[in-house]
Amino acid sequence: MDILMILAESARSAVGPVAAIYALAAVGLNLHFGYTGLLNFGQVGFMLVGAYGLGISVGVFGLPVLVGFVVSLACAVVLALLLGIPTLRLRSDYLAISTIATAEVLRYVYRADFAGPLTNGVYGLQNLSAGFRSINPFDSAGRYGFGAFNFSGNHLWVMVVTWGLVGLFALLTWMLMHSPWGRVIKGIREDEDAARSLGKNVFAYKMQVLVLGGAIGALAGAMMAVHQAAINPDQFKPQVTFFLWAILLLGGAGRVLGPFIGSVAFWFLMNFTDGLLRGLGSEGYLPFLSGPDFGAIQLAFVGLMLVLLIVFRPQGLIGDRKEMLINVK
Repeated sequence: MDILMILAESARSAVGPVAAIYALAAVGLNLHFGYTGLLNFGQVGFMLVGAYGLGISVGVFGLPVLVGFVVSLACAVVLALLLGIPTLRLRSDYLAISTIATAEVLRYVYRADFAGPLTNGVYGLQNLSAGFRSINPFDSAGRYGFGAFNFSGNHLWVMVVTWGLVGLFALLTWMLMHSPWGRVIKGIREDEDAARSLGKNVFAYKMQVLVLGGAIGALAGAMMAVHQAAINPDQFKPQVTFFLWAILLLGGAGRVLGPFIGSVAFWFLMNFTDGLLRGLGSEGYLPFLSGPDFGAIQLAFVGLMLVLLIVFRPQGLIGDRKEMLINVK
């Protein structure tokens, strides 16, 4: 077992396309929970409608990839309105229940036979990245980087765009949170009754945040579609949302750089754990484990990470403990 190779591959994955996509989705979740206190347990639902908004536009109707991104954003806005209008006037647990349930319902709808002409059911959609790769400034057959940080031209293009979106929306988040609008949002997180007593339309502000964070999640889903060039509904299971929660809490909720740091740390730990377990297994130190068991242990590791974070460091790596000591409404 080569521990240095495992460390190098883990570091490479920590800045790769998947880490960037999850960081982007976590930026939206950070707006929901970190700054506003909205308990969204269905961010994967926004990723799903974003991925299929682009996938159906490009793969079924043959539209340009930029149109697919616009459709993804429109789908996220519609989903946010459908979720927010009946729930945001109620307690936070109603939003939590409705988001996780809606994400699962959407997954089953997209894989159902009646949706087959648009979604291709359980088989999903393929050949979705041609338009995105056609504007790739890097040589798709080339390799870029140094040492372990070596990526193909197509992967590098996805990384540049996705990490660029992470930086753009992180900057937007910083600007918004240092504006009067952002101060109202933080006030709603800490005591929405006080914000309401000052004449603020709490429902409208919550709806704006739900739409904005959902749209960012949909962009992450669209980037996943062009990165993989194929999607299917079962990629968007509830565990994706809990990966995002682990990323957000690990980095620090209510911090602009929290999703970035959390995603890098999370995927490093995930890949290191997987590589270490498989290495120990190949050396014969874990004879009681087989291939499928490693995936189950990874999920258990995520759960353990969340528990340890909540108990010992709820503010995350760069967070402020006071950010977590709030009365979420």
